[in-house]
Formats: sequence, structure tokens, C-alpha cells
Amino acid sequence: MPTGKKKEGSARRPGALNALLGLLLAALTILLMFIVYKHASFDPDSAPAGTPGQGLVEPDGPEPAESALPTPVNTPEPTPDPTPEPFEPYATDATNPANYLLSTAIEVDGARLAEGEEYADDTGIYFGPAEEYAQIPGVVTFRGNNLRDGAAYGTAQMTQHKFGSHWTHATGSLMASDGAFWSGNGWTGQPLIAEWPKELREHMNMYDWARAQETLVEVIYPSMDGNVYFLELSTGKQTRDTLNMGLTYKGTGTLDPRGYPLLYIGSGYDENRSHVSVISLIDCTVIYEFGGRGDSFAIRAWPMYDAAPLIDADTDKLIWAGENGVLYIITLGTEYDAEAGTISVNPTRTVKWRYDTARAHQGWYLGFEASPVIWQGYIFMPDNGGHLICLDLDTLKTVWVQDILDDANCTPVLEFEDGHPYLYISTSFHLGWRSWTSAPVPVWKIDAENGEVVWRQDFTCYSESGLSGGSQGSIASGKGELSDLIFVSMSRYPNAGGGTLMAMDKSDGHVVWEQPTQVFSWSTPTVVYDQDGRGYVIYCTLGMYMYLFDGLTGEMLDAINCSGKFEASPAVFGNWIVVGHRNGAIWGVELT
Repeated sequence: MPTGKKKEGSARRPGALNALLGLLLAALTILLMFIVYKHASFDPDSAPAGTPGQGLVEPDGPEPAESALPTPVNTPEPTPDPTPEPFEPYATDATNPANYLLSTAIEVDGARLAEGEEYADDTGIYFGPAEEYAQIPGVVTFRGNNLRDGAAYGTAQMTQHKFGSHWTHATGSLMASDGAFWSGNGWTGQPLIAEWPKELREHMNMYDWARAQETLVEVIYPSMDGNVYFLELSTGKQTRDTLNMGLTYKGTGTLDPRGYPLLYIGSGYDENRSHVSVISLIDCTVIYEFGGRGDSFAIRAWPMYDAAPLIDADTDKLIWAGENGVLYIITLGTEYDAEAGTISVNPTRTVKWRYDTARAHQGWYLGFEASPVIWQGYIFMPDNGGHLICLDLDTLKTVWVQDILDDANCTPVLEFEDGHPYLYISTSFHLGWRSWTSAPVPVWKIDAENGEVVWRQDFTCYSESGLSGGSQGSIASGKGELSDLIFVSMSRYPNAGGGTLMAMDKSDGHVVWEQPTQVFSWSTPTVVYDQDGRGYVIYCTLGMYMYLFDGLTGEMLDAINCSGKFEASPAVFGNWIVVGHRNGAIWGVELT
């Protein structure tokens, strides 16, 4: 029909019908624009020839459907101030470092600074709001970012508020050089999750089917059996060959937050061989290593690296707190060519900071096993000897120290209230240090500016040698409708075998609700939010169960027996929970 006839006819249609047709035409236009954009965003013919991964044998299992895994919208965060106030912490009489530290020392590229010699960082280090940390969708480090405030990416589209389908992937075991036996995934053991761009996957050594997916979310899981596993999020299907490293990884690794294909992992056992490895995720080769036994700068000869590192994107610096009592600040010299699919690190500067304490000379430990928090130019590190240390990263001067009583395995979380930063933290009960029976384990709210205690609530816990009571995972901080609450897992409380998950009020620390379990937990509670902004807590225990609780009320909505003891902490992407247990399996569980 001629165009003029269409226009003439439309003029005589009723107004409501005209409006409806206008809306349909607008929707069709937007759809066509989207289709054109999608096809223009990646040209399959532009993929380089000879891309790594071609020709690998595909493992058995169903191919994930393209529509099975929609990209979630990231979890809404409180809107930060456009320019955060400069943070200038200071010590009080109670938090003066001289009360706790005997000495500190600094080494730059192997040369130790003389006592009294000033140190200044060559570029300046700065970490901003949590939502600015990672430039790739996913969970890229323990508790997600530099404030350690969550291990869930996106929102879950839920209608039943139950656990749905699940998949499992088998893990193995490893005997260390001293005969110790390690299996599966342990503390803190959180998986890493990343949605890699298709253009980057073209260069990765993935199986052909994984490289060909329009959208693919990969689970990367360093484990205690010496392997790093690579799995597709919604099916658990292997995306590439398992990487065997031969060392026990019981802590949590870190992906490069810039979206570079780099994995940073540190082993947590084997005194003779333990060290840090930087791995290219282009071809899964080790491209740099550091740490290990024989470092004369370290006071404590225990070269373990369970704490998850952080990377300052602007300065290309890797910041890693070791269990040997050394803080490493390494300028990586990263060279990444996205078009060619090549990446390398050639460190140009290595700075080490160490400390000594009176407690270390009384049989307590130096070193950092929990993961540090960094805000602006300051790092907050709970240590194995009962100290929470605030250190200026630009001068390496200790700002303040708070006594946290015991061996700290609990990673702190930092959050802001009326623009002011506070830390929530707890500790463990190391048998014999304070008591051989039971001891109070506090949960603290600490002013990050001066280290002073805002409030403290004690819980009487029990312990065993090597199987500590108290808080072993991180504290989870609520947002949105849960913004008044923190969630704390207390192990061997209220009795020697049991555990309790608690919701505590941020204003004064009183317990709002609690859920005791017959078996204790070292796992960190993980908070996830649905499409309506309602918050839920995922909680795993050594009693083999994964629980789903209503975050506001503590009501148990569902539970699933996963046939294994959980020490590790879950990570969540959209509707999928991933966590491994000690008994030889990684579980992926869907929220419905």
C-alpha cells in the first residue's frame, strides 16, 4: 500500500489507538537498535587465528543454554559522596602504637632503611568506595572489595525464597611434605566469580564451547587439594582444564579488579614450599612468584599467605599481608595488550614492612591470616597476636593499634555511618593463651579514625587445639532494609560443639535474633538481596547444612544437606550460590 494512504488512514483513527500504535512503533525501534548494537559489538571474523584453547576435548556434560544465566544488576549500594572526605586517622592514649609494638622496619628492593630514616611511597596509594573497586562483574576477592563488605554480586530473582536445583563438582586431596592431609575446600576458601567479556575469552585457554558463549560467568576456585578449578556458574561444567599447583590453598585468592586476566593465590600450608603465585588466565601459567621460606627480613619463619590481597588499580600495586608478619607492596609493572591477548608482570619496586610485639616474645604469633581492609591510604590489619593495626600506606608509619585480645582470623568489615568510618570485628579463642576451658570472645564496633571501641559485646566460647572457637569468618554488614544489622557466626558457642548465627544491632551491639545450630561454623554469613530489596542470609556449617534465613526476622526459610563439612565461605552471583566443602565437592545451589 502506498505510504500516503497509510498516513491518510491514520489521521482518522481514534486518539487512544494512535497512542498505542506510537508506543508499539517506539518499542520496535528500540529493539532494532539493540539488535544492531549487539551484532556490531563483536565481530566473530575478527578473532585472531590460532587462539589458545582451540581443539581441546570438551568434558562430558550438557552445554549451558545462553538464556540460562542472565546478567544480574549489581546489588544497589548506598550512594557515596562524590568526593569522600580526606581520612586522617590518629591515635589516642589508649590506641598509641607504643603500647603494643616493640619495633617496625622497612625494606625497599632488598635494602633496609636505617632506623629513623623516612619512607615515602613513590606514587601514593588510594582506595575509594567499595563499588569502585572492581571493573569486572563478579566477586573478585574475599568479601568482594577493599572494604570487605559482601560476597554477593547482583540481585537474586526470587519468588519461592527456597533453594532450587544444584550441581556438584568433585575435588580431591593432597598430602603436604610433612605428611599432613588436606582435602576439598576449607577456611576461608571463598570461590571467585567473574563474567569475562567474550573478546577476552577468545584469547583464554577455555574449551571451545565456553569461548563461543555470548555470555559466560566463570567460577575460579583454588582448593586445598592443590588444584585450581574452572567451572561455569549455572551448570558446574568445566570451562578449561584443572590447574594443578601442588600446594594447599585454604585461604581465598584474588582476581585483578581491573578486569585483567590475572589470578593471585598464596598457599596456606607446607612450610618448605609455600609461596605466592601470580597466574596468567590467558594460558594458566605462573608468571611471577614471591615469598616463601628463607626471607631474612621476616621475623616469623612461617611463610603462609591465607589473607586475600588487594590491588591498587591506579598505581599497579599489589598489597599482601603475610602470616610471616610482613606486608608486601609490589609495583607489578603489568603489561596487558587486550587486542593481542598477552599479559605480563615485571615488578619494578618491592617494599616490605614488618613489626614486632611483646606478645610475640611470650609465645603468641606475629603475622596476618585474616584479610585486611583498606580505605583511602590506610590499611587495617588484624593479626595473629591480638592486635588490630592501622598503618599509613604512604609513609608506613603505624597510626594506631587496638587490643583485640586473641588470635584474629576474623576479617573486619568497614562501613560508613553519617559519613564516618567504623570497623566491625571479632576474634577467635586460641586454646591456652587466655584460658584452657572457656573465654569471652567479643564482637567490637571500632572507630576507624582513632581505633577506640564504640561498643563491645562478649560471648563465652569454648575451644580445642587447632579447632578454635570464636568468630573465624568475617562479619557481614547489612544494607538496605538490613542496614541496622550485622551478622556474626560464633563457633563453639553456647557449648563446645555448637554454634550460633546472630543478627546484632549496629547502634549498640544487642542481639536482635539468633539461630543456634548443633554443629559450629567457620564460614562467613553471606547476605543476598532479591528484586524487591529484601535481604536473606546464607549460612553454612560443619554440620553439612546450608541454610537460608530471613535477614530481618531470622526465620529459617530452607535448608539443604550437602553431604560435607563446610569451612569455606560462599560467593553469590545473581541466583547462584557456590561453595566447596572438606569432603570432596564444590556445590552450586540456585535460589528460587
